[in-house]
Amino acid sequence: MRAIIRLIQRVTIVALGIVSIWLIVDVFKFVDRRAPPILALCLTYALAAYVILPRVVNTGLKIQQRNHVPRFTVTGDGLPGDPVNLALVGTFDQLRNAFVNAGWIEAAPLNLASSWRMARSFVLNTPYPSAPFSTLYLYGRGQDVGFQKAIGDSPRKRHHVRFWAQGDASNTDGARLDVASHPLTLWVGAGTRDTGFSLTWLTFQLTHATDADTNAERDFIVDDLTRHGTIRHATLFKPGDKLERVNHYIADGEIAVAEIAVAPSPVEAAVNNGQSQRS
Repeated sequence: MRAIIRLIQRVTIVALGIVSIWLIVDVFKFVDRRAPPILALCLTYALAAYVILPRVVNTGLKIQQRNHVPRFTVTGDGLPGDPVNLALVGTFDQLRNAFVNAGWIEAAPLNLASSWRMARSFVLNTPYPSAPFSTLYLYGRGQDVGFQKAIGDSPRKRHHVRFWAQGDASNTDGARLDVASHPLTLWVGAGTRDTGFSLTWLTFQLTHATDADTNAERDFIVDDLTRHGTIRHATLFKPGDKLERVNHYIADGEIAVAEIAVAPSPVEAAVNNGQSQRS
């Protein structure tokens, strides 16, 4: 069955390639009858490079990677962002409780007010525990939720992770997910550690500098949540992949996958506390 599905995918992608070539040739013929050859060639190139081929490639990737976890996020400009290195299984409330109970703070929504407060605290180096995150994209939409844990009192240094819900949410065509009502699902995350501040390339915007070793940050998040008893059965997915460089990060291609531990009832918590005190 897998071989048949793979064959259908390949045939579909080849068909998309043939259609794209036909469209490009047809566009050139149409424009060439109405404009000088050099202008027709330029217009055809513009339509092919910026309209037809990007959509064909994007469609092909969706077919090829359907139900697969992407390897990295992308920025608003379509450039590679943070590598995907974590996935947790549970409801949205369980995800939120897992991090809150481990001492993490949910990031504030990104808007004009929170951006101004973040910029001010960043420059003045004053604490902002719920500082917003810049938007990275996965499944065609920005992160559904994010959590952070400060390193000292400086807003320039922190552990932070963004999450996107996989599954039905990946078919929303860029629409933001109503995460509060989403059922049990796989929350795909990208965790990195901010170490200070720097300037972005080309635009020279002030931004966070991040530690290139995202594997270490993945291990820190897993160890921290495990130590607080909020996740269980953590294992590495896709073991044995060779080291690869994503953007300016180094990632081994492994994703830590774990179940979110359901919080015990008040009675169970009291019993557990009593047993631990006796021991």
